[in-house]
Amino acid sequence: MKIVSVVGARPQFVKAAPVSRALRRVAREILIHTGQHYDCGMSAIFFADLQMQEPDRYLGVGSGSHGWQTGQMLIRIEEVLLAERPDWVLVYGDTNSTVAGALAAVKLHIPLAHVEAGLRSFNRRMPEEHNRVLTDHASDLLLCPTQTAVDNLSGEGIHRSVHLVGDVMYDAVLYNTALAEEGSDVLERLALCPGCYALATVHRPRNTDDADRLLAILSALEEIGTDGPVVLPAHPRTQKALEALGYRPGPDLRIIEPVGYLDMLVLEKHARLILTDSGGVQKEAYFFAVPCLTLREETEWVETVDAGWNCLVGADRAAIVQAAREFRPGGSPLPYFGDGHAAVKIADLVVGRATE
Repeated sequence: MKIVSVVGARPQFVKAAPVSRALRRVAREILIHTGQHYDCGMSAIFFADLQMQEPDRYLGVGSGSHGWQTGQMLIRIEEVLLAERPDWVLVYGDTNSTVAGALAAVKLHIPLAHVEAGLRSFNRRMPEEHNRVLTDHASDLLLCPTQTAVDNLSGEGIHRSVHLVGDVMYDAVLYNTALAEEGSDVLERLALCPGCYALATVHRPRNTDDADRLLAILSALEEIGTDGPVVLPAHPRTQKALEALGYRPGPDLRIIEPVGYLDMLVLEKHARLILTDSGGVQKEAYFFAVPCLTLREETEWVETVDAGWNCLVGADRAAIVQAAREFRPGGSPLPYFGDGHAAVKIADLVVGRATE
């Protein structure tokens, strides 16, 4: 049995790692890397940290407008699928790589499985929202991380071949945290004391491409830094935006290069507070029971908000600063995201469907 998995952005590498380990025990997997994230800090270091086999096909698409990037991916993925003729195509999440892989598969009548199906922000201005919806409605097997995701699909009339498997990012955290604690020296390199710093990430175009929003967030981070340093590993998009603005951070906001997955786990686990517009980082904060402020007006991971561990603050400077100083979760995080065996369930479902 042959399965083609399509990835392209670093959150997808994290999701694919446990699934790939499970799949390769029972099937032949061909891993396509579209090249959506392509520099070392966003790609190669993640494959090394996650102990993943190098991609079987690297498409080298790189950056560009949404239409150009998605079109180039669709053309190149289709070429691989025509050559390989897999039994299934597996896609992850909500990026341009996801929707390109989905379209290439369905146009060739190859069964499609979507990992992280059913997520909704209900904000149609987000390109990721369109990618999710299109991929879900094209998929033959929908692999949901939470009951909320299952309910979202039901609300859109999708009931068939929907499975609640749990969250593969939780699998990855459980598998890799001990490795990270043993192998990472990021706290020593950055001279950080556990529990004495805040960690921030900002990468979504809604925040990086709007100068007013970005400057409001940065101003808030600088003020929060007076209570203890704020560390911001800067996404390449964020770095370009900062350069265009001529921005120079104050002494309590430490903007650094992107870090690898293991370093990031350590930084997240030992932070006193996390501020982010990343869906994956919101979840990892929840897994580590670290309070999280989401720099957006909505989130796909509503469970983290419902449980009281995540607070939506948008890009309002005053709201961010106030929440950073006053937000205190109560109780322990609830087990919304499965039992840490999502990857095995996914492999069993895909292989089982292929052999029916």
